Amino acid sequence: MKVTFGMRPRKIAFAVTTAVGALVASVFAAAPAASAAAACGGYSSSSTTCVTDTATIGGTSYDLKWYLPNGTASALMLVQHGFSRDCDTLTNTSKAIAEKGVMVFCVEADMTAGNAALGNALGNTLSARTLTPPSGKALPAKYIVGGHSAGGHFASVVGARLAANGYANLKGAILFDGVASSDFTANLQAISANGTRPVLQIAARPSVINLFNNSFGALADLGANFVGVQLVWTKYSGGFAPTGGSCHIDAEGENTDALGVLGAACSPNSTQTARLRDYSSTWARDMATGSYTASHYCGNSDDLSTCGSRLMEVLGGSLPLAAVIPNS
Repeated sequence: MKVTFGMRPRKIAFAVTTAVGALVASVFAAAPAASAAAACGGYSSSSTTCVTDTATIGGTSYDLKWYLPNGTASALMLVQHGFSRDCDTLTNTSKAIAEKGVMVFCVEADMTAGNAALGNALGNTLSARTLTPPSGKALPAKYIVGGHSAGGHFASVVGARLAANGYANLKGAILFDGVASSDFTANLQAISANGTRPVLQIAARPSVINLFNNSFGALADLGANFVGVQLVWTKYSGGFAPTGGSCHIDAEGENTDALGVLGAACSPNSTQTARLRDYSSTWARDMATGSYTASHYCGNSDDLSTCGSRLMEVLGGSLPLAAVIPNS
């Protein structure tokens, strides 16, 4: 008996291969894409969540740490870590800002000299609005740039690129004892746009690690009436050397580590850290919402009588706990 098959063996093999391939493709297509997003360990807040994720910036993948308000965020703020540091060191400072309704993110990256190449790439990514927050959150339209130490210079690069790209919703900059590198002055001037956008800093006492407040010249050149506050010291050693009080890593506070303390040659002061978080989070909320919390500003850096109540708690006296950053 002769049995006739409708297909030759070669055609059968081809058909089986095609069917198996289609089945495999359908299985993988149906499977949900794996997400790199994960909750931050040990984070606790009733009004925000913390999530780590990845993003492609300038063709390279980076780890990002996000702080997400439970409701709709009023703005997105970059709070960038410093040289040889990481995003974890700014956890509670970022949390304080996020709890004022501002979405915060930080990029895990080398911050040597402020990493201008990455700063420009991030500025382009933000301008194009291709950065995607995790957890289904919408990307806010308003941006604020900020960072600690070398991360402050990085923030200035990002802000200047946003300005150069004509991004209309750049709202200002907040620096945490920023350390300036090349083009810092021009960057801040681009962000400021002749004083139409605030550029503010919370600085520490002069030291080797902040290059003796080398960012002050750029701030003074802005010509603004108020450019921020320097948390200074509590005593003089040997009758002339300012010591104690503020520390370069006050922005890190209880999130710092042995390397941070070694590099700064001081430990964060909990009182100064609390003040830093109060001022910066209020400034960020004001930039995001267009409000003005008078207690946290000076109308004129040369006249303490124009300073609000929260600043006046630490301004003045023979051994100042704080001073207005010179603006001229």
